[in-house]
Amino acid sequence: MRVVLLVLALLVSIAAPASASPASSVRERPPRWELTPTGVTAQFRGLSAVSARVAWVSGTQGTVLRTVDGGATWKSVGPPGTETLQFRDIEAFDSGHAVVLSIGPGTDSRVYRTDDGGAHWRQTFQNTDAAAFYDCLAFFDPWRGLAMSDPVDGRFRVQATFDGGRSWRPVPESGFPPALPGEAGFAASGQCLTTAGPFDAWLATGGGATARVLHSGDGGRHWTASDTPLPSSPSAGVFALAFRSPSQGVAIGGDFANPDAPGPAVALTRDRGRTWTTPGQYPAGYRSGLAWRGGTVLAVGPGGSDYSTDGGRHWTSFDTGSFDSVDCVAGACWASGSQGRVARLR
Repeated sequence: MRVVLLVLALLVSIAAPASASPASSVRERPPRWELTPTGVTAQFRGLSAVSARVAWVSGTQGTVLRTVDGGATWKSVGPPGTETLQFRDIEAFDSGHAVVLSIGPGTDSRVYRTDDGGAHWRQTFQNTDAAAFYDCLAFFDPWRGLAMSDPVDGRFRVQATFDGGRSWRPVPESGFPPALPGEAGFAASGQCLTTAGPFDAWLATGGGATARVLHSGDGGRHWTASDTPLPSSPSAGVFALAFRSPSQGVAIGGDFANPDAPGPAVALTRDRGRTWTTPGQYPAGYRSGLAWRGGTVLAVGPGGSDYSTDGGRHWTSFDTGSFDSVDCVAGACWASGSQGRVARLR
C-alpha cells in the first residue's frame, strides 16, 4: 500500500504544472516606470505617495502639485508668493492634508501646512538663524514629526512637532553627539531623515571625514551616531535612508559631483543602525532616493533606477531615466525628478 501511494504521489507531482517562484515572477515581469504628464519643468525632489491614486510632489520655483486620479492629471496647489523657494520635502497624510518644507539659509527654511488640498496654506515655521539650513522632514504619525537642519555650533539642529506640523519646538542640543567638521545633510530627495515605528528616527550625513547615520530611539530627543562604509566628502555621503522595520534598513548615496564613481553606494543594517555593512553587489554610481515595496527595495538617481528583492544584498537595474526621489505605499510606488518628471511603477 505504501508503494502504491508513493507512485501515485510521484505521478501527481509530474503532472501538476510548476508554479512560478517570486524570484522567477520578478524576472518575467520586471518593474518599469510609466511617466505621467505634469505640464511643468520644475525639479521635484519632494515626493509623498498616499495611494495608487493620490500623490504630492514639491520642488523648485515654489511648485507643489497634487494628483487624485493616479497621475492622469496634476493640479498646481503650492502656497502663493513662494516662487523663489525650493520645496525639497513634502509629507502628505491624505488628499487634503500635507506639510511642505522649503530649504535654504536663514529665512528660506520654512514649513507650510494645508488642510484643504492646497487651496489654502499656513506658514507654521520660519528659521531665523542665519547659520541653520533645513534639509528634510519626516513624521512618525499624522501628529508627531521632525525637521532637520545642518549643524549649528557643532550640533545638528532638529525641530519637533506634536500637532501635525501646525507648530514646532526645538529639540535640546544636548541630545546630539558632536558633529564632525564639515558634516551636514543632503537635501536631495527629502529622505535624509526617516522614521519607522512610533519612536525610531534616523538622519543621514556626509561632508565630513565619515558618512554617518544618527539614530534616535525615543522620538527624537536623544541621538547616537554610527559610521557607514559609504564615501564622504563635501559632495558625497549618505543621501537617503529607508527602513522596512525599526531593525532593518538601507542607506544609499555616493558622490553627486562624480555620479559614475563605482562606490560603494549602499550600506545595510539589521540592528537599528548601530552597525552598517556593504553588500557584495550594489547599484553602479550615485543614487539619491530609496523606498521599500514589501520585501523589495527600490533605488533611484540621476543615472537610473534599480531594485533588490533580497533586502539590498543584490541589485538589478531596470531604468536609465533620471529621478531624484521614490516613495511607496501599499499598492503603489511613485518617482519624481528633474524637468517635471513624475512616474508610477508598473
